[in-house]
Amino acid sequence: MSKKFLTDVIQNSTEMTGAAAGRLAADLIAAIKNEIIENGRFSLPDFGSFTVRETPKRTALNPRTGEKVAVKAGATVRFKASPSLKVAAFAGAKKAKRKAAKSAKAG
Repeated sequence: MSKKFLTDVIQNSTEMTGAAAGRLAADLIAAIKNEIIENGRFSLPDFGSFTVRETPKRTALNPRTGEKVAVKAGATVRFKASPSLKVAAFAGAKKAKRKAAKSAKAG
């Protein structure tokens, strides 16, 4: 999903101009980002949740040289889909698979 996608959805579902829809999309993204920064978590019912997880310091291998490299501790944002999103995504994947198989037989 991109900011342009959000802008287009907002503009198509309301009577906003493109510029106003773009500002609203940017404000939504900023609000989600601020919530994650302040609380370490953001969730949308029927969609999923974003959580901040700390990553420990570790040793990795440089793929070119094979030499060991120290990687600093940090943080990452993880997404966990809601059960309803998982069901919908699975149904969509099955539908796409059937459609691809059908078009392969026709061709």
